[in-house]
Amino acid sequence: MSSPRESAPRDPAPDAAPRLRASDVLVLIPAYNEAATVGAIVREVRQRWGYPVVVIDDCSTDDTAEIARAAGATLLPLPLQLGAWGALQTGLRYAERNGYQLAVTLDADGQHEPAHIGTLVTPVLAGQANVVIGAFPARASPARRLAWRYFRWLTGLDLEDITSGFRAYDTRSIHLLASREATLLDYQDVGVLLTLHRHGLRVIEEPVPMQPRLQGVSRVFKSWWTVGNYMLQTSLLCLARVGHGRSRG
Repeated sequence: MSSPRESAPRDPAPDAAPRLRASDVLVLIPAYNEAATVGAIVREVRQRWGYPVVVIDDCSTDDTAEIARAAGATLLPLPLQLGAWGALQTGLRYAERNGYQLAVTLDADGQHEPAHIGTLVTPVLAGQANVVIGAFPARASPARRLAWRYFRWLTGLDLEDITSGFRAYDTRSIHLLASREATLLDYQDVGVLLTLHRHGLRVIEEPVPMQPRLQGVSRVFKSWWTVGNYMLQTSLLCLARVGHGRSRG
């Protein structure tokens, strides 16, 4: 698995459209109380790429659902709050059920730039990877860097930006991650990557720029308490699935 540069290219130009029918690609955006940003993100994806967009509303208490629908997204409202991975898996199951060849996931908070979706899609179409992660490790806080370093040591995963939610999945990875095997994962990062690794799917990273979060804070890295809880839960998952000392692949 390749690693990205420590920072994104300067003044990157928007991607050219990859050679794939718009009807074959689905963009998935999990959202929880992102009324301030979700509409602009949906509109940019639709205008720039023409891809259908599904917003999975994780029981927002603001106008996220209404704004996303008005911007042109298909809305999947969750009856219970499932968290980031539960919402994304709902979207991946929707993509599989409706026959999409490729799914792109990005956050609703404005960090991920829709202009660079092609950076993720192109290697998948070229057969270079089953999953491509848009990576920008320079964004990491000290707590996040500590967590990344620790999980690279524990799992042997050769990836720099473990927690990036800006990803492209091919049909094999969609099928795997939509399955019951991936249902009980609490987070969208290490557990998902371990599942992909165990099944021999290839994951690579491509450097992309990311913007600062426009509002709110990370639900995982908002405090040292939540970081500790996240690291404990994910460590148990890692030990249960791969054990310590598994060689890199």
